[in-house]
Amino acid sequence: MFLVRVQTVLLALFLVATNTQAEPGKTLSVTIDDLPWVSLPDRAPADLSLRHQALITHLRTAGIPVIGFVNEYKLVDDGTISPVRVQMLRDWLDAGFALGNHSRDHLDLHVVGLSAFTDNIIEGEQVLRPLLAEYHAKPTWFRHPYLHAGHSSAERAALAAFLHTHGYRVAPVTIDNSEWIYAKAYHDCVRDARCKAATRRTLVRSYVPYMRAKIRYYEGQSQQFFGRQIAQVLLLHANELNAAAIDQLLDMIRAEGYRFVSLETALQDPVYTSPDGYDGAAGPSWIHRFALAQGFKGADFAGEPRVPDFVLRLARVDGE
Repeated sequence: MFLVRVQTVLLALFLVATNTQAEPGKTLSVTIDDLPWVSLPDRAPADLSLRHQALITHLRTAGIPVIGFVNEYKLVDDGTISPVRVQMLRDWLDAGFALGNHSRDHLDLHVVGLSAFTDNIIEGEQVLRPLLAEYHAKPTWFRHPYLHAGHSSAERAALAAFLHTHGYRVAPVTIDNSEWIYAKAYHDCVRDARCKAATRRTLVRSYVPYMRAKIRYYEGQSQQFFGRQIAQVLLLHANELNAAAIDQLLDMIRAEGYRFVSLETALQDPVYTSPDGYDGAAGPSWIHRFALAQGFKGADFAGEPRVPDFVLRLARVDGE
C-alpha cells in the first residue's frame, strides 16, 4: 500500500511539472517504418516504383515533416545491394524527409537477445550512414522493431546505454495501431485478379475512420494518464495502402485539429523527459508503457478500437 501511495504522489508531481510546461494545441509527428517498402521479396512488384513515388509525392505535397525507418536487408536483391532500392531511400532524403535505423533485419530483441540485436543495429547502418553523410547528416533515431525494448529493466538499460553510446535516440510510438492488417488485406487484393477495385476502395473507406478512432482513443488515454494532450507520434508503414490513402488520412488528422511537427519537435514535450519505465514482453504504445509502469492495468485501457472482422478475413489473419 505504501508503494502504491508513493507511485501516486510521484505521478501527480510528474503531471504537474509537465502540465505547467506544455504548449497549447494538438501536435502529431508522422513516422513511417520498414523502408524502403514493406513487401519486398527478391523480385519486387512491377508497379513498386509508381507506388513508392506516389507515397513520397503525396507526403511532400502535404508539406509535413516525416521520418522513415530503414531495414537494410530490404536493399538486397538477388544477393547484392540494389542501386534501385538505395535510390528509393535517396528519394526520401531528396524530398526533405529524415531517415532512421530500424535494425538491419527487423529482428525481435525478445527472441534473439541483446548481443545479436545490438549487432544488427550496427549492421543496419552500413548503407544508411554513408548515405546520410551525403546529406550532411548521420543516423540519429532508432525505432525498436515490434516496439520490444527489453524483458527486464537490466536489458532495457543495457540497450539504452548502447544506443546512447552510438549516438541514437529512441523514436517512441504513442498512436499504435493495426494498420499492418489493413495493409496486408490491401496488398493481397492488389495482387489478386479476383479482388475487385471496389474492395480496395472499401478498405480505404474503412481504414481512415479506423485510424480516426485510434487517434481519438489515444487522445483519451493521454488525457486520462497525463491530464492533457501530449505531443503524439503516429506509426505508419511504407506500403500500397498508404500510397493510395495517405491524402485522406492526413486530411482526417488535420480535421481532428492537429498540427504536424517533426519527431524532434514532438519529443520536446516535457512528458518525454521521463523514461516510460515499462519492462515486459509486449510492445505497447508509449502512453501505455508509461501507464503500466505506474501501476495502471485492466479497465484503465478499455475501449481501444479493433480491426473489423471483414478486414481480418481479407488479410487472412486470426486477430490483432
